[in-house]
Amino acid sequence: MFGKNRSKWSQPFTKSQRHFPQTKDSDLFQIRRVGVSVPANIAEGAARQSDKEFCQFLSIAQGSASELETELLIARNLRYLSAGDYDRIYEQINVIARMIVGLSKTVRNRIGN
Repeated sequence: MFGKNRSKWSQPFTKSQRHFPQTKDSDLFQIRRVGVSVPANIAEGAARQSDKEFCQFLSIAQGSASELETELLIARNLRYLSAGDYDRIYEQINVIARMIVGLSKTVRNRIGN
């Protein structure tokens, strides 16, 4: 499900964040970490020994996707993102979030939850 899109997970906002503040004390510095966290948690969970552990990492990835949505909203409100860029990126993040939910349901069904 995610293999073909692995390189695209962090791309929705990568180009747009060039205009964001670059300092660690910036309100939006964390957006970079969160964007990488989503695919990193999915990959780490997939490498775990059990489906139960995988589900936990998928849950963390889903939380990071939600956090990313909030960070993007803040970026838009601070005018680091145009409304058009925000809408485009938000939709892509939502697609990824729905994919995580679908994968999580599949894995939970395998373990009987």
